[in-house]
Amino acid sequence: MSTAAPERTPRTTPRGPWRRLTSAARAAARPVYQGIAAGSLSSSAVGICVSALALTILGSMMVLSASSVEQISKAQSPYALFARQVGYALVGIVAMFAASRVPLRWWKSRTLIFWLMSGTIALLLLVLSPLGVEVYGNRNWLALGPLQFQPSEIGKFALVLWAAWGLAKTPQVAVSVRAALLPSILGFLATFALVMAGGDAGTGIVFALIYAGALWFARAPMKIFRWSAILGVAAAALIVVASPHRIQRVIGWLVPSRCGASDACYQSNAGLAALASGSWWGEGLGESRQKYNYLPEAHNDYIFAILGEELGFIGSLVVIALFTVIALSLARVILRSSDRFVRIAAGCMLAWYIGQAFVNIGMVTGLLPVIGIPLPFISYGGTSLMMSLFAAGFAMSLTRAPTHPALELSALEEPERTSRLEN
Repeated sequence: MSTAAPERTPRTTPRGPWRRLTSAARAAARPVYQGIAAGSLSSSAVGICVSALALTILGSMMVLSASSVEQISKAQSPYALFARQVGYALVGIVAMFAASRVPLRWWKSRTLIFWLMSGTIALLLLVLSPLGVEVYGNRNWLALGPLQFQPSEIGKFALVLWAAWGLAKTPQVAVSVRAALLPSILGFLATFALVMAGGDAGTGIVFALIYAGALWFARAPMKIFRWSAILGVAAAALIVVASPHRIQRVIGWLVPSRCGASDACYQSNAGLAALASGSWWGEGLGESRQKYNYLPEAHNDYIFAILGEELGFIGSLVVIALFTVIALSLARVILRSSDRFVRIAAGCMLAWYIGQAFVNIGMVTGLLPVIGIPLPFISYGGTSLMMSLFAAGFAMSLTRAPTHPALELSALEEPERTSRLEN
């Protein structure tokens, strides 16, 4: 006589040291999450708006200071780039407030998202055509008559909407990986591949960060992140070894003693010298010495070095504090919103702004190898500034989404990420 096998009692505690550690970390972080989520989402909109405007104003001032000497050396007006940056800022600010009033249902429109992504891919393809413009070895500009812009900056926002829409279609991404991941990952791979085909590794990193943020806040299985990390390291190694100049930069970053005053290390050394001379309070606004044609791209990728030299460590902390306000404001949206699309989109924006700022500041301070990537809101550049401000308006519009009560955070109550891929 056979007896029925006893039912297996579900395990109620995490298995293995890693899961016990993550469970303990989650419990310890819960008060922090509750503190972030305690405020209203209207305060998040204010935080994003004020921080974006403050960074833009500070950036315009630093563009004037960092670019004036170079413009004079070219027999041009010292205010030329500053005037352009202010014009870009005004257009971007108008776009920011306009985007902040767009209803959420419009952002979630499948038609809008499809045509925006399709248009972005078409523009990125044109960049690789004779209409594309190569700057410092990167083919990431498109010239259409008198208009010259970077389609990849538009692509960042297109990827935010595309990834949030694709991953929000199912309540839990692990329930149907095929249905949830395929639309979003195809859009990511297409835009990422086209950007990398133009040689713009810095922007490619930002695209990868945006999509990684989408997967994380969609609660994708950890197996995806493990394989992505392996493939990412392999791809980064291939990108480095494909360029002798990149090899020299990485070697100089890993072994500074072997770098010396070579061309590959000149920019990073000049940037570190600018930061060091700034000390606590800086040399004073407009008093930088490195901007006298010593530091390449002083008004662009390396503007944080000039800021640190003129405004010192305290000024640098102010910039980091403003980005922190943006991060906390977006984190509140993620924790409080009951709309899955909104949570994923806010996570993408968090990865975009904070990831790009971290890479830029890390590059300038020597924590990361030199990568051509601008500092959001601050570096000179029309397309970058206008799209950063427009995206800030989009982030502000997310704060009008339905919310959970402050102490009933669904993001904290969702089940743990599964390590298996189902379906």
